[in-house]
Formats: sequence, structure tokens, C-alpha cells
Amino acid sequence: MTRPRKDRSTCEGGSAPDGVGTSRGHNVPSSYLDHEVAQLTKLRSEPNGLLSRVGLGKSLLPVSPVMMLAGRESNYSGRGRFSSADSCHVLSRYLPINGPRRIDQMNSCAYVSQFSADGSLFVAGFQESEIRIYNVNGGWEVQKDILAKSLRWTITDASLSPDQHYLVYASMSPIVHIVNVSSSVTKSHANVTEIHEGLDFSVGDDIEGERSFGIFSVKFSTDGRELVAASSDDSIYVYDLAANKLALHIPAHKSDVNSVCFADESGNVIYSGSDDNLCKVWDRRCFVTTGQAAGVLTGHLEGITFIDSRGDGRYFISNGKDQSIKLWDIRKMSSKVTCPNPRLRNEWDYRWMDYPPRARNRKHPNDQSLATYEGHSVLRTLIRCYFSPAYSTGQKYIYTGSSDSSVYIYDVVTGAQVARLEYHDDPVRDCSWHPFYPTLVSSSWDGVIAEWEFSGRVPLKPPSRRRRRHFY
Repeated sequence: MTRPRKDRSTCEGGSAPDGVGTSRGHNVPSSYLDHEVAQLTKLRSEPNGLLSRVGLGKSLLPVSPVMMLAGRESNYSGRGRFSSADSCHVLSRYLPINGPRRIDQMNSCAYVSQFSADGSLFVAGFQESEIRIYNVNGGWEVQKDILAKSLRWTITDASLSPDQHYLVYASMSPIVHIVNVSSSVTKSHANVTEIHEGLDFSVGDDIEGERSFGIFSVKFSTDGRELVAASSDDSIYVYDLAANKLALHIPAHKSDVNSVCFADESGNVIYSGSDDNLCKVWDRRCFVTTGQAAGVLTGHLEGITFIDSRGDGRYFISNGKDQSIKLWDIRKMSSKVTCPNPRLRNEWDYRWMDYPPRARNRKHPNDQSLATYEGHSVLRTLIRCYFSPAYSTGQKYIYTGSSDSSVYIYDVVTGAQVARLEYHDDPVRDCSWHPFYPTLVSSSWDGVIAEWEFSGRVPLKPPSRRRRRHFY
């Protein structure tokens, strides 16, 4: 069992950071997350107090579905139905841990896998220039088979537009391509059967070839009008799709920016994570005048591989090469870095070396995170992590791929490792939980796309063992 680790020390002394309480009830682990986000998680995923007392007269969690149904029939809540939190309490107990069922297998490393917002489509991107879009409701048939254009190294990221009409894909190039995925063409061969328009993220006055860089992460805004991208030239880019031009270039970090995302649906605030070990918060409304980040969050000891927002403009998580996930509240951010940033960069490289055992007990002198989740492995590639869906789990869990070929699921509040999904033979770089159903899909460098569900299936024989050495 892995618990969240909270470092109460600061650069100036040993006082607890603001916002972290110290009072706890009986039988609560010492590492229990005692913070507002824990209460928000409970509000989203715990049943009505009256329902939880059916038959016992006192609160007892988790409440069985039978007891909750009995309480609903007796109208204990006074509403005559389940609330969204009641539903989440039931659904979140049915973790997608059985199986898996093999959806597809390619002779190429899988780098990207994501469900669409409504769960009807699934996108998988592979190193050998191919992206497949599966019709989930249509028996996982391949709806679109895209052969990418001008690929450098691998497809580093892909993102569906909110209306699911377009897909953008990126590689180690400043050109991001956009494809119409709603067309009737199944085989989309770049500029042969369909046009894959190139969106140039390089700065307008750049001399050709002078500032070549790669895109590690690209995401649509909620309204589908903009793209935000993280790059290997230490920058963040925002592209205006309506104007078909670069809208904003931010020299954001002192090393590769591996991940970026919008904080919420407004599109005003952006989170970024970099190989300089820092998470930064950017407010576009202020950046024009200040030219600075709205704030910096320190705590990771090594570079950050991925960031996922809770969607509320306040909390997010980050995966780090220090073999940990951290949970952040942007209200705790600083205006600048005030402590030295310890690292092992000169003696350790995550792409081909194991994490040094002596480094596992190190702590950042000014860790501003709310909690730390450990147990998975972040080596060889930019492993991704996410909050579980709000609709079915109330974002009660954090899940992540791992370089040890597994998927890990952690409880946000207790930090417990509630599941480890083992099947693949190579690193699981990406994974995605269905927005409404207890279904999770993992994608691995073994080329396998595997579906995990709550309902049990006969486990598959693992794919033939192959060793791959690829990075990013």
C-alpha cells in the first residue's frame, strides 16, 4: 500500500505549509490527505448521509448497493432518487481491473491512447506513423486509419476536437497536422487520400531550420478554437485555429516542456511541466503585461512527464521522473523559486538507467504539493497520469501508466494503491478510463491496445516478450 507523502518542511524552517491541516479523526492513517480537495472528493463520491445509515443507525463506508437501493426505495434522502454522488459511490466500487481483452496489436510502439469526451471514439497513436480511431459503440471497429505525414521519430501526441470532427497530431517537429475525422474516408493517407493540413508553430520571424523543435504535448481548448502545445525549445505555444496563426509564444521554462494543458473550460489559465522540475501556472490575461508566470510550484526532484487538470481551475496532478505523482493546489504557488532545485541529472538518465535506490528517500526542501503517490515507475518514456472520470467516480482515483508494464490506480484521499493491472510486456506510456463506464484501455510499447473492464473475462496470454529501447 502506498500512502501520500507530505513534506512539512520549508526553506526557512519546519512549519507546515498553509492549507494543510493537522487534526484527524480516529482510525485515520497519519498520511491521510487532510485538505479541501479531500472534502470535495468526498462530496462527489460519498452517498447521502441518510442512505449510509440504512440498517445500522450509524455511518459505515462503503455502503453496499443493496443497502443504497433499499434506502432509495424508502426515500431516505427525500429526493426519491440517487444524487450524482450516490451514483458515483456505487460506480466507483466497480473498478476496471478484469480482463484484459485485446483490442488491437500493431508491430509498432503505442504512444498515445485516449477516449473521446463522450466515450464513443478511441484514439491510439503508434510510433510507425499510424493513428487509429476506433468506434467504441460499434464493436471497436476501426473508423479511421490515419497514416501521418512528415513524422519525426514518433507521434508524440494526438488530440480530438470537442465536436469530434477533427484530430491533431504532433511529432518532433514544429508542424502539427490536422485531419478531418468525420469524413467518409476510412484510410486517411496524408495528402494522398486526404489533406492533412500543417499548422506551423514556429515563430513567424524564424529563419528556416534555425529553431527546429519538437512538440511533446498538444491539446484542444474546450471550445475547440485554440490549441496549446508544449515543446522541446522550452516554450509553450497557443495556436488560433480560426485565424490560422500562432497566437502566443511563451518562453516558459529552462528545459524541455513535456506537458501542458488548460486549467478549465475558460482557456485563460494554463498549466505546464518541464524537465527543469517545475510546474508553472500561466494566466494569459496577465502575461501580456507582466511577461511572467502567475506562479511556480516546486516539489519534484526530477523532470515532469505529464500534467492533468482536475478541470476546476484549482487542482492538478503531475507525473515525475522522481518516480512519483504529485497533487497540487495552485493557491499554494510562489511567485518565484526560492529554494535550490536538487537533481541527479549529471549522474542519471531516466531513458536507460534505473532510478538510484539512494535517491528514493530524498525530499525537496520546499515541497509545495498536497500529496505524493508512489509505487509506479517513470522510466524510458514520458509516462502519463490522469484523474479518474468525474461522472462515474467523482475523480476519486488517480491512474497512471508505468515503465514496469503495468497500470496503477491510487485513491486520491488515502493514497492507497487500490489496483495494479498487469498484462503488457513493455512500458505502458498512456492509458484512458472511459468517461461513463468502468472500462480502462492501456496502450504499450509492445504494440497492444488492451481493454480492462469490471465484468470478468478470461485473461489473455501475454504478448510475446520483446525488449524495446525507445525514448520520449
